[in-house]
Amino acid sequence: MTTKAESLTRYRHNAATNRLGLWLFILSDVFAFAGILVSRWALWGNTRPDLNQVLGLIVTSVLLISSFSMNRAEVAAAHGDRKQFMIFMSLTILLGIAFLAGVVGIEWQESPYAPSDNIYGAIFYLMTGMHAFHVLCGVIFLLLVLRNGLRGLYTPEKHWPVEAGAIFWHFVDVVWIFYYPAIYLMGNLVR
Repeated sequence: MTTKAESLTRYRHNAATNRLGLWLFILSDVFAFAGILVSRWALWGNTRPDLNQVLGLIVTSVLLISSFSMNRAEVAAAHGDRKQFMIFMSLTILLGIAFLAGVVGIEWQESPYAPSDNIYGAIFYLMTGMHAFHVLCGVIFLLLVLRNGLRGLYTPEKHWPVEAGAIFWHFVDVVWIFYYPAIYLMGNLVR
């Protein structure tokens, strides 16, 4: 039978190993997102499609607010505040779903291009689709983290899944900080 100290030591070792793996995954994902961003500049040049600017700003704001709520959920888990953890994790998930609804449910329907129309459609759907896929994966992961939180599986000493979810969620938010201006703001309008 292991002691509590041995169990915590093993947990910390496993968390450190998992943390390294997560950061290596994120590094590889950075290259994928950067390649897509470079493709945007190579194919669109100093132009951009005429997209719904208000909706672009709204979904960006929603995603940035979700980053704040994810931070609050992680801090609450680290301090053992289960109630605040549940509130902020649930809020993060709802904001992630709202972002997806805005991009996939509204923006894709209003887009002046189909994915196969031209380079504007192809790059627009590639950039937003790749990002939306990552947001969807993040929402699914956060739902699992929330479920485990409801079961009382996290303590201030043992909450690596919450930290992993936060790292991934913040990464996805940072990607959008680069994608949003590249898609919606930079370049001359193409009509």
